[in-house]
Amino acid sequence: MSNHPIETPDTMVDVAETFGIEASMKVPAFSTRDEHVPEIDPAYRFNRDVTIAILSGFTHGRRVMVQGLHGTGKSTHVEQVAARLNWPCVRVNLDGHLSRLDLIGRDTIVLRDGQQVTEFQPGILPWAIERPVALVLDEYDAGRPDIMFVIQRVLERDGRLTLMDQSRVLTPHPAFRLFSTANTVGQGNLSGLYHGAQRLNHAQIDRWNVVATLDYLSAAEEADIVLARVPGFAEGAGPETVRAMVALADLTRKGFRAGDLSTLMSPRTVITWAENVEVFGDLGTALRLTFVNKLDEPERTVLGEYFQRCFDRELLTDVRLSASL
Repeated sequence: MSNHPIETPDTMVDVAETFGIEASMKVPAFSTRDEHVPEIDPAYRFNRDVTIAILSGFTHGRRVMVQGLHGTGKSTHVEQVAARLNWPCVRVNLDGHLSRLDLIGRDTIVLRDGQQVTEFQPGILPWAIERPVALVLDEYDAGRPDIMFVIQRVLERDGRLTLMDQSRVLTPHPAFRLFSTANTVGQGNLSGLYHGAQRLNHAQIDRWNVVATLDYLSAAEEADIVLARVPGFAEGAGPETVRAMVALADLTRKGFRAGDLSTLMSPRTVITWAENVEVFGDLGTALRLTFVNKLDEPERTVLGEYFQRCFDRELLTDVRLSASL
């Protein structure tokens, strides 16, 4: 059933050497890549505890959920681990448009020898479960109830999936792995930040063997990533400007926790801000078009105070990029 040239992991990699974290262990990996293996992002920084948790999924078949605020890189973390293990990885977003038929499959009409016949086309879950694939269920806490109960079958210890319409029982491939990412841990939209997040029943959460929490990086690590993604800031006063941008983002996160802001700047937002500085040639304009316009009017005043604190000037003062850097 698999299109991977090798059915099971055939080599071992050193964790410390491969992921740059302190750990004296080796994990299984594939020696070759196929089209489903993610591309390696050399700028990615691995969180040690989350990496170890994800590796437990790849090594021991544990069901691993990665929880954290948006922009922390939850899905990317799983993908980048898979990329360095040459492990095929597929992401599925459990948004409101994903149906049970998308997940399980459906009967379709196809042409066979010039004749129209009905044929079952498997969905993503049957396709993945029979292959050496790491399936990542994104936005797990946004899944519809009918979807969640289908997934619950695969979370059982043996992981078998019954296709009722086909009278078939699928046994997972030895190298099939299952991960999920969530903004909450099944508690619903308590903060008001994640509309559409569902409360999950305890039986659903209890079936995940490992739950890891991914927080934002340190300021120095976040600045390094921004500089790696937007190399135009690497010269002159650019690194100092990026550090101030990261400091502003950190203030928005503290302001969100304190209730002063209804949203926050994720590392993804900081990278977008830096990219937009290169587009618009102005630090303040780029910030307004990247983030400020998402805020209510009173919150914009708060952000202006953060900007004044980090850059020692008013946000509404247009300063050309040459002066900013």
